[in-house]
Amino acid sequence: MGFARACSVALVGVEGVVVEVQADLEPGVAAFTLVGLPDKSLVESRDRVRAAVVNSGAEWPQKKLTVGLSPASVPKSGSGFDLAVACAVLGAAERIDPAMVADVVMIGELGLDGRVRPVRGVLPAVLAAAEAGYEQVVVPEQTAGEAALVPGISVLGVRSLRQLIAVLCDEPVPDEPAHAQGRPDAMLAGLMIPGTGLGAGLAPAAARGDGHRPDLADVAGQLRPRQALEVAAAGGHHLLLSGPPGAGKTMLAERLSAVLPPLTRQESLEVTAVHSVAGILPPGEPLVSRAPYCAPHHSATMQSLVGGGNGIPRPGAVSLAHRGVLFLDEAPEFSGKALDALRQPLESGHVVVARAAGVVRLPARFLMVLAANPCPCGRHTLTGAGCECPPSVVRRYQARLSGPLLDRVDLRVEVEPVDRADLLGQGGRGESTEVVAARVRDARARAAERLAGTPWTTNSEVPGHELRTRLLMAPGALAGAERDLERGILTARGLDRVLRVAWTVADLRGADRPDASDVAVALELRTGIQRGVPMEAGER
Repeated sequence: MGFARACSVALVGVEGVVVEVQADLEPGVAAFTLVGLPDKSLVESRDRVRAAVVNSGAEWPQKKLTVGLSPASVPKSGSGFDLAVACAVLGAAERIDPAMVADVVMIGELGLDGRVRPVRGVLPAVLAAAEAGYEQVVVPEQTAGEAALVPGISVLGVRSLRQLIAVLCDEPVPDEPAHAQGRPDAMLAGLMIPGTGLGAGLAPAAARGDGHRPDLADVAGQLRPRQALEVAAAGGHHLLLSGPPGAGKTMLAERLSAVLPPLTRQESLEVTAVHSVAGILPPGEPLVSRAPYCAPHHSATMQSLVGGGNGIPRPGAVSLAHRGVLFLDEAPEFSGKALDALRQPLESGHVVVARAAGVVRLPARFLMVLAANPCPCGRHTLTGAGCECPPSVVRRYQARLSGPLLDRVDLRVEVEPVDRADLLGQGGRGESTEVVAARVRDARARAAERLAGTPWTTNSEVPGHELRTRLLMAPGALAGAERDLERGILTARGLDRVLRVAWTVADLRGADRPDASDVAVALELRTGIQRGVPMEAGER
């Protein structure tokens, strides 16, 4: 009787569980049994592994073979266990030393010819292996760069099972031909889910392919919305842009992700792990360093927004926009059920999806931008534009954005139509993305210095209790906000969000703490009621 074990990783959402792959050989009729809650694609690995082993020059054991995946209570899915199953079988057959593979984590799919194909979710899998104390991993060569992002772990990238056998047996490593130059690498197909590459909207200009990057200087006029965009980026505040069609709401939202600061190392790993599991990580770019941008269509279902699907829930749009921007264009056209599902992640920064197959916690700390027309035809706020929508239709259309959802939106700005002077450039071009992004970085650095030693890094994350007790404002600064609270214009949550915006406005102008004018600007951005104060965000 022969026995050997290797290790692999099962992904549950974006978190990994190390799985011990055990192979046992006993005398009897040749058979291959796979146990341990495998799914359909994993059950089919029996045929893939057998063909790969034979075509790699090794002998397949003609005995009763049982492969167990432990812990047996964790559902396993995908083809990433093939490499570990093959090495465990070869170890049990004594083709390789069982001690050489006992503590090595192996991730990869096997082709029938023995080539090792890449799979999704390598980064979170290697992170789980490192947290479990493993020091060596074997991955497909195409994903070795992604696995190497995890510190303190040795990564071996292989092209074929034949190469891995040679390395484990200390034999000369055979050369494997690389893919033909000038042609796309067919092996990378396993990293991308069909239809999700450009559709996920990792960057607003990703689909153009001409190297052009959207710039804030392209936006004509719109001084107040531009300043609100700057406040949103500096403090991580959610934003509602309302106005007639063609005023520039989408242009502004597309340029927000470029204004956000580059991701930190920890944030990059979080975003890359989600994108790797979702199958939208661009080949050749193992680390996402810029804030992502996700703009789902208004026909999106609740499951596509917050996560779901058959079996173990998969990341939705709120997770793909983690540490970035989630843009909901034509927001009233989304279903009310889908929009109200955003309430939990807007408050907590994560989403918990419960399904029959299990409960998954997915990261979802994003900056939400809503764009809405004033009525179905979009001409309700235009003088002499001929809006024929009855008042009841206008009220019903605007009520599609529920009060509890809007209460979580810090900034609400009216985007007016562009006049002829601004459109023709007679008023001069606005500031570029580079200039605004520099001010945003300075404001975030000021906030991070103030919040040092706390779990928060941006003003939008600070709880209201801290804002009212520890982070005190200038004397008399809250008089206007208190009046609005007494009149019912603000809720208790709304007051906390006004305080957060006021701190961001103060950070943008370099002040030590907010004064009455900063609170007035925050109230105007929150309620839309003119307060008679100039917008000073961004000025020195």
